[in-house]
Amino acid sequence: MAEVHGTCDERFAGVRDALALQLDGEELGASVAVDLDGAVVVDLWGGYRDVDRTSPWTQDTIVNVWSTTKCVLNLAALMLVDRGDLDVHAPVGDYWPEFAAKGKKGVEVRHLMSHTSGVSGWDTPFSIRDMYDWEPACERLAAQRPWWEPGAASGYHAKNQGHLVGELIRRITNTTVKTFVDREIAGPLGADFQVGARQADWGRIAELVAPPPEEEAPLDPSSVRGKTALGPKGSVKAAMSPEWRLADLGALNGHSNARGVLDVLRVLSLGGGAGNVRLLKPETIELVFDQQSDGVDLVLGEPFRFGIGYCLGSPVVPYVPSGRTFFWGGWGGSLVVMDLDRRLTISYMMNRMAGGILGSDRSEAYVRAVYEALA
Repeated sequence: MAEVHGTCDERFAGVRDALALQLDGEELGASVAVDLDGAVVVDLWGGYRDVDRTSPWTQDTIVNVWSTTKCVLNLAALMLVDRGDLDVHAPVGDYWPEFAAKGKKGVEVRHLMSHTSGVSGWDTPFSIRDMYDWEPACERLAAQRPWWEPGAASGYHAKNQGHLVGELIRRITNTTVKTFVDREIAGPLGADFQVGARQADWGRIAELVAPPPEEEAPLDPSSVRGKTALGPKGSVKAAMSPEWRLADLGALNGHSNARGVLDVLRVLSLGGGAGNVRLLKPETIELVFDQQSDGVDLVLGEPFRFGIGYCLGSPVVPYVPSGRTFFWGGWGGSLVVMDLDRRLTISYMMNRMAGGILGSDRSEAYVRAVYEALA
């Protein structure tokens, strides 16, 4: 079996075995971490950073975690709620007046955080490079009409949630998402997580391997799904460029590993704090469970139940248990689960991307192994 590095409580030996098995199979390089009641019981990694298998995945290897970044973005927004600086039920225009234009006066902060605002992408033409230029990108969003009635359904804000929620953070704090996460979240928690990636860290970033091509029906460019997918079109190659790493993309370009993500998001599972650092009051976390939508997502094409900032359930990931649990992940299969009933956090990050909408067979293997250990 493949060699697995790190530490693992013997109770969770099945997680270590699952990682070894997957490293002999579909994984290239990966890390898995688990916190139970404030103790890190799993912190494992293995495999390789590159497709040629010349550089091993080490303890400090990081990778672009795609939409797992949104979990930290929404934590940042909840912190502003906790401080009394942001109201999830207030119109976005109270903080960002320009956004109220073109039929968006009734769009509330909660709609941005739950993918129900009607603004799930940019009107085309709009390129990935256009995302890097913050102010014009936000101005474009403010000037758009909603693509569906705000609040009526979810339509995953795949690439632009970082700009929508991030502009609220900027207007309130006068600082960027990248800086806020560094100073207010990762720094105090001692977590190896950053939006973008400092140039000094580029040498430890794992190479992304794109998912296998999937046969799909042609996109209708006039549909919500088509407009979101094309405004702009996703690119694995772009995510390995210097420009991407230097950009402030709170929806897409977080760089970390399983332990770094765990060190941030276990705060939510543990009632708002970890160690001697408290970021939220327990009652603020309860807002996550305020259901905003329940049905087939207009962009993802599958049923999802969204609360404020996180997903509360979906048949796409049946291995995440119901209850006081919420989760999200990134393109290719990375996943983080916050289980408040068990004070449990599960984090999985990798570089070989799988197909599908959320999670993968590999993420399922690790999550199931964790819950089997607890059974």
